[in-house]
Amino acid sequence: MKSPSIVILGAGYGGIMTAVKLQKKLGANDAKITLVNKHDYHYQTTWLHENAAGTLHHDRTRLKIADVVNTSRVNFVQDTVTEIKPDEKTVVLENSDLSYDYLVIGLGFEAATFGIPGLEEHAYTINNINSSRLIRQHIEYNFAKYNNEVEKKQERLNIVVGGAGFTGIEFVGELANRVPELCKEYDVPRENVRIINVEAAPTALPGFDPALVEYAMNSLEARGVEFKIGAMIKEVTENQLVFEKDEEREEIPTNTVVWAAGVRGNSLVENAGFESNRGRTPVDGQLRPKGYEDVFIVGDCSLIMNEETGRPYPPTAQIAIQQAEFLADNLAGKIRGGGHEEDFVPNIQGTVASLGDDDAIGVVFDGKKLFGWQASAMKKIIDNRYLLKLGGLPLVLKKGKLNFFNF
Repeated sequence: MKSPSIVILGAGYGGIMTAVKLQKKLGANDAKITLVNKHDYHYQTTWLHENAAGTLHHDRTRLKIADVVNTSRVNFVQDTVTEIKPDEKTVVLENSDLSYDYLVIGLGFEAATFGIPGLEEHAYTINNINSSRLIRQHIEYNFAKYNNEVEKKQERLNIVVGGAGFTGIEFVGELANRVPELCKEYDVPRENVRIINVEAAPTALPGFDPALVEYAMNSLEARGVEFKIGAMIKEVTENQLVFEKDEEREEIPTNTVVWAAGVRGNSLVENAGFESNRGRTPVDGQLRPKGYEDVFIVGDCSLIMNEETGRPYPPTAQIAIQQAEFLADNLAGKIRGGGHEEDFVPNIQGTVASLGDDDAIGVVFDGKKLFGWQASAMKKIIDNRYLLKLGGLPLVLKKGKLNFFNF
């Protein structure tokens, strides 16, 4: 009897964890497992803001897929997905086609620009290793250029971050650490540099505990971050950002706008014909899209409703990892004639946001609030726990964050 073929698209949190768990649960003759990814590495998406600010080298954030995936058990294909054909049970890659019996889609997110004029053309996004590296290099270039021009251009030193959600807040926190170093390196007075965070909602970190939000804003403002809350970005050009607040328009001269205010699921999922909302597809308790018994979607492209709030769960690494573990167990069971009867339900164990400089805020353990170094230490523990799940203690020692109590 022919072994079933499992194809996994994407080596993000959901995809690579599914592959790692399946290789442990299934024997060589149970199934043929194929993992497809554009690059030969996996990266920690939740660390990209540090790469973009220049406070953590991008090589710390990425790890070779071959270091955690047993390539004698999992066939790794480095290629780019161009089309998914679920009715034909086929995936089209740039260089080949793959057929499958079971398909796992974990293709990650894309930036959502909401049609703001000039945003797509002139703003930077923290999407992946290369886009984060570009932001770091762009900021450093502008610092270097500032004192090499007869006419000083303030737009080189105004860094504007669109969005005060998790990514935006974590990024400005790292910038607040990095800017003094850049000022010293490039002979730029610190008072000449502005870090401006623009948020359309009436508060930073919408939906987060107000006491934690107040702590975060006070911490960041003390390190020079300016907040424009309740301010709607109207336009981005090559040398300025325009926003509207209290029915008044204001222009900020800048050639560094980093957009961190919206993501959507991968457009390939939408184009495949699955029901979707901005690239995110509703999935059932077994993580399947409507009408397909052999397709499973994890991570940023899956949409799961929170019955308590009536709103979708946010697409987080925590949920993607849990989905992967559930799905690997379920698929192994199906192939052996069993499988889960219960449905997947996210188990939110806490949320921690870094503020840079060994500072953070968080809610863990059924509502316990953490501030400062305690929250920062917890953030590192969470990061290291993921590495432990993925590649064991050797991976933690190689890539982990072990400086828990730097002051």
